Amino acid sequence: MKTVNLHAAKTHLSRLVDEAVDGEDIVIAKAGKPMVRLVALGAARRRRGFGMLKGRIWMSDDFNELPDDVAMAFGIDPNEERAKRQALEKKSLEKKSLEKKKR
Repeated sequence: MKTVNLHAAKTHLSRLVDEAVDGEDIVIAKAGKPMVRLVALGAARRRRGFGMLKGRIWMSDDFNELPDDVAMAFGIDPNEERAKRQALEKKSLEKKSLEKKKR
């Protein structure tokens, strides 16, 4: 950490800013008492909006399907689980269809 008196900081501000950008910690003191710390700002982050990755992500049709051997290892009947999941997906699609009609 580098400590610089206020008068020297005013004189060499440009150089101190460059050092701060390079990662140096700089403390500016007044009459030997630390007053402020000069630090670089992080790079401005772009805001991400919904739908930015539309068309760039792909999921297989069986994404939610548990493989039979894994289901049986957990004590789940694969055929019963598949039937439940398909019923839930059908119900979800019907609900979305009703919501579109209301608009």
